[in-house]
Amino acid sequence: MSDWEEGMSRSAGWFGGADRASFLHRSWMKGQGHPDDLFDGRPIIGICNTWSDLTPCNAHFRGLAERIKRGVYEAGGFPLEFPVSSLGEPTMRPTTMLFRNLVSMDVEEAIRAHPLDGVVLMVGCDKTTPALMMGAASCDLPTIVLSGGPMLNGKYRGNDIGSGTDIFKFIDEVKVGAMSVDDLMSAESAMSRSIGHCMTMGTASSMAAMVEALGMGLPGNAAIPAADSRRWKLAQLVGRRIVQLVKDGTAMSQIVDRASIENAIRVNAALGGSTNAVLHLLALAGRLEVPLTLDDWDEFGRDVPTIVNLKPSGDYLMEDFYYAGGIPGVIRRLGDAGLLNKDAATVNGHTIWENNNDAEIFNDDVIRPFDRALLASGGIAVLRGNLAPLGAILKPSAATPRLTQHRGRAIVFDTMNDYRRRVEDPDLDVDADSIFVLKNCGPQGYPGMPEVGNLSLPVKLLKQGITDIVRISDARMSGTAFGTVILHVAPEAAIGGPLALVREGDFIEVDVAGRRLHLEVDDDELARRRDGWRAPEPPMKGGYLQMHLEHVLQADRGADLDFLVGRRGASIPASST
Repeated sequence: MSDWEEGMSRSAGWFGGADRASFLHRSWMKGQGHPDDLFDGRPIIGICNTWSDLTPCNAHFRGLAERIKRGVYEAGGFPLEFPVSSLGEPTMRPTTMLFRNLVSMDVEEAIRAHPLDGVVLMVGCDKTTPALMMGAASCDLPTIVLSGGPMLNGKYRGNDIGSGTDIFKFIDEVKVGAMSVDDLMSAESAMSRSIGHCMTMGTASSMAAMVEALGMGLPGNAAIPAADSRRWKLAQLVGRRIVQLVKDGTAMSQIVDRASIENAIRVNAALGGSTNAVLHLLALAGRLEVPLTLDDWDEFGRDVPTIVNLKPSGDYLMEDFYYAGGIPGVIRRLGDAGLLNKDAATVNGHTIWENNNDAEIFNDDVIRPFDRALLASGGIAVLRGNLAPLGAILKPSAATPRLTQHRGRAIVFDTMNDYRRRVEDPDLDVDADSIFVLKNCGPQGYPGMPEVGNLSLPVKLLKQGITDIVRISDARMSGTAFGTVILHVAPEAAIGGPLALVREGDFIEVDVAGRRLHLEVDDDELARRRDGWRAPEPPMKGGYLQMHLEHVLQADRGADLDFLVGRRGASIPASST
């Protein structure tokens, strides 16, 4: 029997009595015009909204929130919307990743402090999804997630163009004179032509897919375009469903467990999904106290083919993916191949397989059968060696195959400013075999682990027709990006990891098949270099940044703050009057 059935709901602690505190709580809320019977013991549902003018991906969330409220009322609940900090990927500096954990704190404390029996998380832009899920996980109330949906396909001069992915290509074309600046400017409005988040399989779409694969969203959550009326219908159904989750007493930890996380890893592999999902799922697992390591990403994704033909790994965009069958189609393919934990729970009360075992696929070029996969072994490759003792990652579906077994001479950039100063220097000694190494851009570096790992190539290489070289850093990469890019090197350079010791001209060996990343410098020389290494000065003292620098974990543990790991529950620390 749930707490709700026993009459022990959280909200009753605020509104359920005849004492002074209950009188005041009800009286002040009634000042907004709420009728008396909304305080009769029905489930009170918090709608956690990340709407902001500064987060264009989530610009339509006010309307979606109203649809959620409609569903809550229909199911006999009482919806109360509340704002939390919003993370707008297109506008925030130095990186939204610096603030993911801060927003998770905002969410956690807002849930704990208010009379809520269950929560709907409204997410869209990249870091809003993990931030809200992490905060809610630490409270562990009944929770359901609604993603905002992707933009419609970009349309430019008769061609489909995708968020992020095509701008990287356009910028390189401008560099070599293949595209004019005027044409580049005219592509801006053509790329982002509707409400919604990136319509490539970037981080926002990947994380929306993780919501569905984890069982935390209703079927169809990931791919319905933001501008499609079916997204609004989904919001209303979410409002209805969260009321039942509260009545059933189904907490978040009863949905997201080891089995569902394994499913999410496999779905990400099939999608050619964002490398950022690695960090976010590691952090979410830590909040829920579910064992998960970086090596699990390699193990459970390695034998999964990349079958979704979407940019940046393929040709299509999220609108096409929805019409082709979306995540249900992918899950059906994985389940039929024996690559799914079929009994994993979901928020609609059915197992993941019950939800998707009859899913149809309407375009076999978008969601391909296994025998026509884009890549036979997708997933995330976890590399280790003397350059990355705690691991580094590479996305095989975005890499150039010939570069996945490579030995090259390092060109080293100590910071992003160093890279910007030197990359277009005509005297830079770079060729197709060179390896760019970028330091001091990890969780403590830069600070906050920015998406700069896919370093642009210099014009001198682009003019030779060279479009990819190996790049290694402790930074992240946009989910919309592509290339043979080795990321999340741990420990990072800013805390003295081996990456800090790489010097110009050193040779590095990359062996993706063998999962090896090796710096060809002997141990004695590395020891000498370490003796001369000095930690960089932090860019600022005090405030949240100082807290972040003192407590952030390394990339192999999801870059959460150490004191936020784990479930603390929704109990109020001290009684209130």
